[in-house]
This record gives sequence, C-alpha cells and structure tokens, in this order.
Amino acid sequence: MTTNKPRIAIIPGDPSGIGPELIAKLLHEDGVREAADILLVGDGHLWRQGADQAGVSLPLEAVAEDRIGLQAGLGWLPMETIAQEEVQIATVSEASGRSSLRCLDKALDLAVAGQVDGILFAPFNKAALTAAGMNAEDEHRYMARYLGFEGYHGELNVLDDLMTTRVTSHIGLKDVARNITAEGVEKAIGLAEDTLKRAGHARPRIAVAALNPHAGDNGKFGREEIDILEPVIRAAQDKQRDVTGPWPSDTVFLKARRGEVDAVVTMYHDQGQIAIKLLGFERGVTVAGGLPIPIATPAHGTAFDIAGQNRANVGATRQAFDLLVRMARTHRANRAAA
Repeated sequence: MTTNKPRIAIIPGDPSGIGPELIAKLLHEDGVREAADILLVGDGHLWRQGADQAGVSLPLEAVAEDRIGLQAGLGWLPMETIAQEEVQIATVSEASGRSSLRCLDKALDLAVAGQVDGILFAPFNKAALTAAGMNAEDEHRYMARYLGFEGYHGELNVLDDLMTTRVTSHIGLKDVARNITAEGVEKAIGLAEDTLKRAGHARPRIAVAALNPHAGDNGKFGREEIDILEPVIRAAQDKQRDVTGPWPSDTVFLKARRGEVDAVVTMYHDQGQIAIKLLGFERGVTVAGGLPIPIATPAHGTAFDIAGQNRANVGATRQAFDLLVRMARTHRANRAAA
C-alpha cells in the first residue's frame, strides 16, 4: 500500500555510539510514525541493540528492496555491514566506520533512485569514518562526491526556527578575512534561502553578520563590510530578497532569538556555532545544504561517554526528523511535478 506521506530512510550512524539508541527512542516519540513512512536501513542486530539500550521494543518487518515503493508505516531494509561481535561500544573502530559508510551509501542510492524522499542519519564518528577510508574531509563532502554533485553545498545548522550558514568553515582564523569574497557571501545567502524555502518558508528573512567588531565602525576596524558585504546585501535587496545587514556579530543573534529573522549568515565557523550551541545544544540540527536530496542529522556527536547507558537525549534527533519531513514533502512534490 502506498501513501502520500514522504518516505524517510534512517541509518544508525556509528554503531559504537548513541545512534542506535537515539533512533529507537525517536520511533517511540508521539507523532513520528504518523508523519512519514520510515525505512530503517542497516543491520538487524544494530537496531535491536538500540532498542535494548533504550529499553523499548522495536519490531523489525523486513522489506525487499524491489518492494520499497509499496512500503507503508515502519519497514526495515536488512543489511550486513558489521558483525555483532565487532561492535565495540564507546570505541573508535574501522569496523564501525565501514558500517556507517555502507549504510550511508545504500541510503543515498535509494534516494537517487527515488525510493526514499529524505535521509536521517544518527551521529557519525569522523575518526572512524577516516579509518574506514572516507575519501573526503567530512561526511558532507563525501556525500557530494558520492552523488557526483559539483554545485555549491555546505553544512547548515538549525535550532528550532533559526538557521545559520557560513561563508568560511573549517579553516584557521588567520585565514578567514582573505577568504571572505562577494561570491562566497552571495552563495551562503542563497544556500540559506533555498534551504528555508524547501522547509516551507515562502520568503525567508536573512540577516548577514559582520566580520569585524562593530561592523567595522565605518572602516575603522576593517573594510570588509564596506567593500564586500554591503554591496552583496544591496544587490540582494534590489532583487526583492529579504536580506539585511551587515549586523555586528555580538548583537545579530539577539535579533534571531527575538524571532526577527529566519537565518543568520556568518563569516566563520565559531561566529555562529557558539551562539547556536549556547541557545540550545540539545536541540541543534545539521542539514546537508545544497545537495539534491534532503539530508539531516542531530548536530551533536556520538557521545561515547554515555553510549550504551540509556542516557542519550532524543531532542535534537526529533528536531532533525521534523525538519527533514518538511523538506522531504517539498522534495517529493517537486519530483512528482517534474
């Protein structure tokens, strides 16, 4: 039986961390199974491990790959990616990294084939992924390479109704200023705008953070605001886009907290990350922005310090699921209209 609900593929993340436990808890949250058809992708013993860790039941109903399009409710696509005895709780291992990548690859394949409308992955461990041969600096670039996607993409962070993206990311602070370009700012604005539209915002309100203290104070503390940011913002406004700034970075998140904007474009990694994590670490979500498939994950890590102890907070995972469902609905509708 088919339904009009989006179908979400869920993978367990790193087997050694809190991922399997989180997914077991998510599936017992009110409204989750009603919001989407859910396809668990991965080893049966990992899903049973998560249920045991969470102290809940999780019936697994296997679905053949050629029947996924007919699956409704909660289904399971069996895989064999890691032996049960290879799972070492709270330990970085190549075996766990290999399992994570194989489950991710399969979920991506299903999405490309149109069999699922979005992917939710529980936290990965980057050291384990690297040990397993991940041929990219992080999972976002790995996914883009796997998909053969060469367009602009990047990590977006979401907290409740607020989204952040950044012009520069994983580079040293000493290199930030010379990497702030008009093209980079425009792309970061566009990434936030497009992702928000996919999540249901008709006309996103976007604030651009300044680079320098006091937004440069008319050039006293730097000219990036005058020479780069202001022209890009004016050009966006001329196209009737709701983009404002540059706002001093020590006050822009006050506007965000008051609900005056939907997204903040920051200039470098910690400028946005510190604010978002202070505002709500246990509710943060990471979105793979720009990719042709809706993909989301909780923003926290594998939490080896509490793995296997039934202490994992499902809040961020639920937030990631809810956002992904909204994006997947749009993706499904667009694909049907194409």
